[in-house]
Amino acid sequence: MDVLSFPGSKFADGHAVLCFSHLRWDFVFQRPQHLLGRFAKRHDVLFVEEPVYDGGEPRFVVTSKRDGLKVAVPHLPHGTDVSAIDPMMRKLLDRLLQEQGIENFVAWYYTPMMLGWSEHLRPLAVVYDCMDELSAFKNAPVELRVKEAELFALADLVFTGGRSLYKVKREQHTAVYCFPSSIDVDHFTRALDVEIDPVDQGGIPRPRIGFCGVIDERSDIQLLRRVAEMRPDWQFVMLGPVVKIDENDLPRHENIHYLGAKNYDDLPDYIGGWDVAMMPFALNESTRFISPTKTPEYLAAGLPVVSTPIRDVVRPYGEVGLVKIAETAEEFVASIQAALTEDLAEHRRKAAEFLETMSWDKTYEAMSELIEESIASKREAVATAGR
Repeated sequence: MDVLSFPGSKFADGHAVLCFSHLRWDFVFQRPQHLLGRFAKRHDVLFVEEPVYDGGEPRFVVTSKRDGLKVAVPHLPHGTDVSAIDPMMRKLLDRLLQEQGIENFVAWYYTPMMLGWSEHLRPLAVVYDCMDELSAFKNAPVELRVKEAELFALADLVFTGGRSLYKVKREQHTAVYCFPSSIDVDHFTRALDVEIDPVDQGGIPRPRIGFCGVIDERSDIQLLRRVAEMRPDWQFVMLGPVVKIDENDLPRHENIHYLGAKNYDDLPDYIGGWDVAMMPFALNESTRFISPTKTPEYLAAGLPVVSTPIRDVVRPYGEVGLVKIAETAEEFVASIQAALTEDLAEHRRKAAEFLETMSWDKTYEAMSELIEESIASKREAVATAGR
């Protein structure tokens, strides 16, 4: 079922949300932060990350973030045997829940790899927010597909991060719902009023073609290299951390500027100084099912956008003319050139009209509604069985 919005949430206050994530809370502000940050305004949220290894005793280190959300990082001793991790983590997790006073909760998974720690728990409902096809990513654990099948068997609800992923996952579970990447419009429309560049961007000439996001195996660095070579008079601004690829492999032309990772709150200040936004994604297994959050963010910032033909960008954004689709370097250059000369006022009008139907608030409300229905249904089933 393709779900985009519901009326106001009835997810009862008092239930906690226990999230298991392969993504660290402070890495890049994306889907988990948008959603769980909203849940945290009404519920206790405990965000459990992957272990770090040090010389101390096994323990959780808990820190508080905005809106009262707490992040729990397990610390395990150096050299911990792989076979000992799951039983160790089960004990640590039980102790953590007791210390935090969490009894009634929804278990929310971004990764099935933490099932070994947590499948003994008895949550009110189990949610799998499947934002990517993780098994297709570089360095993915070989057992991930098996673990995901186990999670599907446990889950009450499965949410997917895009339409392409939804089409695959709906064959694996009876309650799969599509929630594509959404947008905090007010945050990114701030880019429309930016007058002063951040210091590290201010000296870069125009026109500027920008990208913000993780730079990894999903990035087509050869395409970036070729486009930069073809148009040395254009400046390419790259915001974001470099992970899972060697930084020495990145193209190092004078007109490519790697400014590093930026705080989510500061992104509009950078994007507001660009002329065109780009999404030079590689076309490979790791991008087959992605639904880039940055697509609506660029549009809300008022920029024309050029992207490689990622399925969930082509449909709907390319089909309605909001994003120019280009595959080769020559096509990418031609599309950027067209974007630099298009009617920006008309583009912004169409983008604003399209984005009126989207918001992370609506996505949160829809998910909350489904979770409440699932909890109520399970309680009714228990009550019926007891009669």
